[in-house]
Amino acid sequence: MGSSEDQYLMLSGLQHFQFCRRQWALIHIEQQWEENVKTIEGQLLHQKADQPFIREKRGERLIVRAMPIQSQRLQLNGICDVVEFIKNPDGVELAGIDGSYLAFPVEYKRGKPKKGDEDVIQLAAQAMCLEEMLLCDVDKGFIFYNEIKHRVEIPITKTLKNKVIEMAKEMHHYYENRYTPKVKTGPHCKSCSLQNICLPKLMNKRTVKSYIEGKLNE
Repeated sequence: MGSSEDQYLMLSGLQHFQFCRRQWALIHIEQQWEENVKTIEGQLLHQKADQPFIREKRGERLIVRAMPIQSQRLQLNGICDVVEFIKNPDGVELAGIDGSYLAFPVEYKRGKPKKGDEDVIQLAAQAMCLEEMLLCDVDKGFIFYNEIKHRVEIPITKTLKNKVIEMAKEMHHYYENRYTPKVKTGPHCKSCSLQNICLPKLMNKRTVKSYIEGKLNE
């Protein structure tokens, strides 16, 4: 992977990539997207969290919303819904703010905890970005699930970080080669926002892009 920021990929793509590599490629390489109820509800939830540059002080806690984050090592960048800074003598100093603070990423999700790791992987990547940017350790983060109105504490383990590193490498490899992988269909396809354009029957023959271009040229 190179080092130029224009080669960075979207950190949010990790959850698509973990859920389905083909879905990620359709969105991030072939630029296909189709909204459904889940994506719209997710956007509405994020609008509440994503208020750029708003800082809120609550006692020993500083809450920063829509904080831009990036990692040169992973070549990923994006927006962290919320970063909570908790005053702690073992933390790091923040520009223009008295005291030392520990940082914890907080991600907002519309549904309930998933069986898969896609939400956890995304949170771990956010923690890794914060570690690189602030030169600190981030040992946990939180995911707030709107359906259960509760946030879950997630330990940021070495195993999780290694998985993020390997996934980021694989994403960049696909992106650099403009490769949309073929995958096996399954029950998870029913909840995919791209099921109508993924066209499983054509997966072994041609890409979605070439299919659409062919239809336009008819």
